[in-house]
Amino acid sequence: MSPPSAPPGSSDRDPGLQPERTRLAWRRTTLAGAVITVLAAKSALHGGPSAAGVVAAALCVVLWLGFLALAHRRIDTLTASRPPVLVPRTAAAAVLCVIALAVCGAALVS
Repeated sequence: MSPPSAPPGSSDRDPGLQPERTRLAWRRTTLAGAVITVLAAKSALHGGPSAAGVVAAALCVVLWLGFLALAHRRIDTLTASRPPVLVPRTAAAAVLCVIALAVCGAALVS
């Protein structure tokens, strides 16, 4: 017979390598945001800066910095032996930053 499984949220849970994979995913997403921000700024300044281009590039930088702060905080919490669950409010803020950054970057590049 197999041993009984522990209920969800039990302290006997062994997270294994999942927190490390999650940390790496946060880092990859942060790097992708940095690339989008740099390309958006380059596109905004190419051929002479315009007011709209500079504002959009500045918005990309602000969004990226916001996501960077969220990601850094989550990466720090994942170093614990039993990392806490991601709060839905933080997850929603991260998703909104990423989507807004992608839209802003795409608008500048096209």
